[in-house]
Formats: sequence, structure tokens, C-alpha cells
Amino acid sequence: MAQGEGSAEQAYRDFAVPEPVAKAGRAWLATPRDRRTVAEPRRSATVMLLREDPSGDARELEVFVLRRAGSMAFAAGMLAFPGGGVDARDAERSLPWAGPSAQEWSGRLGTDEEGARELVTAAAREVFEECGVLLAGPDAGEVVADLRDPVWRQERAALLDRSQSFAELLARHGLVLRTDLLSLRGRWITPESEPRRYDTFFFAARMPRGQRADDGSTEAEVASWRSPAQILEGQRAGRDVMLPPTQVMVEELAQVEDVTLDSWLGRPVEVRPVLPVPVEDGGAVAIRIPR
Repeated sequence: MAQGEGSAEQAYRDFAVPEPVAKAGRAWLATPRDRRTVAEPRRSATVMLLREDPSGDARELEVFVLRRAGSMAFAAGMLAFPGGGVDARDAERSLPWAGPSAQEWSGRLGTDEEGARELVTAAAREVFEECGVLLAGPDAGEVVADLRDPVWRQERAALLDRSQSFAELLARHGLVLRTDLLSLRGRWITPESEPRRYDTFFFAARMPRGQRADDGSTEAEVASWRSPAQILEGQRAGRDVMLPPTQVMVEELAQVEDVTLDSWLGRPVEVRPVLPVPVEDGGAVAIRIPR
């Protein structure tokens, strides 16, 4: 089924999905309601790293994307942004913090203070683990610029094997998490038809000057900077596959001009959770979201 849009009266939008997602939806729809089991979604955070294309005169906006490894249990082979699930140690109150407080973030995220602390920390931790970008600095007005020392690879490895927490890493290097660099942009919950589910908060951040994003994550086959237009063209041509949340976020980025990036990042948006549902039409299964 090709992607379609409902009429204004219908107020929904349908998305074509990869066969594994369609298969789960098909099985879900074929199961009587009283026999369906729903997995509890795990809270997670993902970050859209943004920059202007340094090689072009037009200064086109680019976002850092990963193609998830084919061996991954969730969204294998699909384009995604750096991110992952909340870890229990993300709630550590000892984490050095600068910028909007956990209490302020709780209002934006619609969670309690501890949940906000976990999500903001998870967003920063995951983007460092997956592509080596550190949203932290020696104080509230600076961001660390030089991460070429091999010690930072070791720090990433220690986070991945859970031998240290993000709070311990920052404290040891005399750094504070710059929570003001993150901007909340969306919240999506995996359809109930999926056996593995996430309640994902989408953040955006400008790429820190002097740092470089890399493809050091074992969870990704390819990592690159691409414009939203290039990503959407790759999807239309069949080269790239995205889940609906990623596609919608990329479409929103396509409307942002580089001259308005900072104002866009600084503009608070009301974020409501989106829960897609599987629907069947003529034997084909799609995922539907409300407008």
C-alpha cells in the first residue's frame, strides 16, 4: 500500500510500513480483542542532531541519521536518529546539571521530576554513546569542543558496558550536562500490535561547534549527515526505510530553514503522545495516526 492521507473529515494519516511491522499488525488485527496481549512500553529518548551543510553555499540544514544494523531486534535496517532506552542510573541526582531544571523539564515532558531527569539524561547519554557527541561543558556557558583524545572512546565503552554512569563520567571530567541545548519536539508510542514497545521522546539539538559525529556505534551499519530532502527522496526511491515517527520528524525538519534553526529550537512546542494503530485495507496493513 502506498502512503496515503485521509480527508479532512477523517483527520488521520496512513503510512505504509515494512513487512515485519505489517506482519505484526496483521496478526494483531486477526486476534480477538479479549485475547490480545499488550507489552508495556519502555521509556526512551532520541536526538535529532542538526547542523548547516558546511560544504554548500545555501547552508542547507542537515540531520545526523543512522541505518540500524540488520541484527537489531527493533527497527532493523531502518533509518533512525541516535537514541535508546532509559537506564536506571539516568536518574542519579549527583549528575552535574546546567540549564532548565528537572522540575522545568517535567512540565515540558508531562512526567514527574525523576522521570524528566531520566529522559533528559538518557537523551544526552545515548547521543554520546552512539555518535560521540557530548552535550556538556565546563560550565553553563560553554560546550566541550575537542573530543579527539582516545580517552573519550574509553568513556563511551564504559557507558555501553554499564561499568560507569553518565553522572560519574561528567563529574570525573569536571563537566555539566547542558540541558538548555536540548529541545523537545515530539513523543511517539509504539503501536500495541508490536511485541517490543517504546514510549519515545524526540529531542533536537544543534551540533556543538568543534565536535564531530561518528559511526562508532555497533548498532548502526551506516551513519551520515543528510538533508531532510535527501532522506525523503531516498525513501521515495526505495533506498531508505523509516518508521512513521522518523518520517514525520524528518518532514518537520524539511520545513525549517537554516536561518530560523535557533529560533525553531528555542520555541517551546506542546507535545502530546501519538499512538499509531494498525489498520487493514484490501489485505494490506498500514499504520494510522491521528492528525
